[in-house]
Amino acid sequence: MSTVAKAFSDGGVITWRNLKNVQRNPDWLMAATLQPIMFVLLFAYVFGDAIGGEAGGLAYREFLIAGIFAQTVAFNSAFTVIGFANDLQKGIIDRFRSLPISRLAVIFGRTTSDLVISVVALIVMSLCGLLVGWRIRGSFLDAVLGYLVMLMFAWALSWVGAWIGLVARSVEVAQSAGLMWMFPLSFISTAFVPADKLPGVLKAIADWNPFTAVINSARDLFGNRFGAAPTGWPAEHASLYAILCCIAIIAIFAPLATAQYKKVASR
Repeated sequence: MSTVAKAFSDGGVITWRNLKNVQRNPDWLMAATLQPIMFVLLFAYVFGDAIGGEAGGLAYREFLIAGIFAQTVAFNSAFTVIGFANDLQKGIIDRFRSLPISRLAVIFGRTTSDLVISVVALIVMSLCGLLVGWRIRGSFLDAVLGYLVMLMFAWALSWVGAWIGLVARSVEVAQSAGLMWMFPLSFISTAFVPADKLPGVLKAIADWNPFTAVINSARDLFGNRFGAAPTGWPAEHASLYAILCCIAIIAIFAPLATAQYKKVASR
């Protein structure tokens, strides 16, 4: 068996092992779905009219859902962080090191299992969105592409989570480090407000934020635009920019995570 084939085969086994852990700890899955539902209800019914203005209500709810989707899959990368930190602390990584498996399989298995959790979370969030009035107004193919962009973003961020989890020395540190960088990423974006409502510097950051690119891409593909169409190259080529950002994140953090795993596995 080739090295690549062995990595995929062993990674599939690790993926199944991680998913069985989720089955035994259903609170992980609940955390991945209940928090975004709370955000939907909070922003749709509490802040919606204030943020949306005269065009609030149903129009703002459709605008909101793509932002909640992106926030959900981004925050799910924290499971990757905590999962690796937990395995390190309990000595599971040492056990994996003693087995004749590909070193890449452990990281690939973790990121893939967390991608499955993101799929489940997106299904739950889609149903929640339909209940509050969200609708997909684009074509079926566009909708599929919108979900695929979201999942690609989820997988890219899970590599960031893998690196942070392997660098963190304890589960407690991992929990803080895994979420700390998420808040500016998600809130300095167009997740909850249109770009033209942000002040100058924050608007410039939000325009080039990969988070914004994924959200704008989903809104374009779902047909959920709200207010004036954003301008600038990132907004006008949102899907292309989102995909390029995902590729760049994977290209940077996949080697970093792999190198860090080799380092901790050789201790």
